[in-house]
Amino acid sequence: MIRNSHAWRYRGRLQAVVFDWAGTTIDYGSAAPAAVFVEVFRRAGVEITTYEARRPMGMAKRAHISALLHEPAISARWATAQGSTPGEAEIDRLYQAFLPLQLECLPRFAELIPGAAQTVAACRERGLKIGSGTGYVREMMDVLEPLAREQGYAPDTVVCASDIERGRPAPWILLENARRLNVFPPQAIVKVDDTTVGVEEGLNAGAWSIGVAKTGNEMGCTAAELAALADSERDRRLSDARQRLLGAGAHYVIDSVAELMPVIDEIEARLLDGDRP
Repeated sequence: MIRNSHAWRYRGRLQAVVFDWAGTTIDYGSAAPAAVFVEVFRRAGVEITTYEARRPMGMAKRAHISALLHEPAISARWATAQGSTPGEAEIDRLYQAFLPLQLECLPRFAELIPGAAQTVAACRERGLKIGSGTGYVREMMDVLEPLAREQGYAPDTVVCASDIERGRPAPWILLENARRLNVFPPQAIVKVDDTTVGVEEGLNAGAWSIGVAKTGNEMGCTAAELAALADSERDRRLSDARQRLLGAGAHYVIDSVAELMPVIDEIEARLLDGDRP
């Protein structure tokens, strides 16, 4: 047996950036899905908090509902309200109730996050391809994509949770973007996401993974809600959000996509030095 002791290093430039949607490029605070999860459970007679609804954010929506129902506190509330512990039939029922409510509310939360269109334009000027992935299913993106396009955001690829067999934190949404964009190796890709499972997706794919703290799910505030917070509370919550994303393994954490380009510069310099994710 001959063992190769040489460690291969990709020393090329970045080729693509893959962005998440809600909380990263659109819907400041990722408000749309959180509100609908709370409402769907309320209609089933079970109260959950917005904080609880946000914990599995970034997963495919049926998997998100399953994760909520497997939370011991929520499962106990369900058993009290419904008389039995939840199973697959209850997950399916909640998911079917979730879909029309989410479709109905999406246009109200379709505003691009400030700086998103400009950052994407700057990436394109560098020759970077623009991918995107989401825990939303295709019917939801059929609503959101035209609204984003009207505001100047039209990624080259849009991969939905319904396009692959297993969602985040599995790497398949990102890797499907890479396949469609014809981009490799994964070290040449940057993943940008506001959820911990989205950060983990990037890591599991072998890409650079950047967390977005202020505009996304981990902060959990719309721009108006954020402005209404006392400075001390805003600073505390933002620090907690950053730490959760770093704890998930993010290589970098930024407050919004408007801060992305200096990170792109640093990653490219690291690649040229032979560094890798």
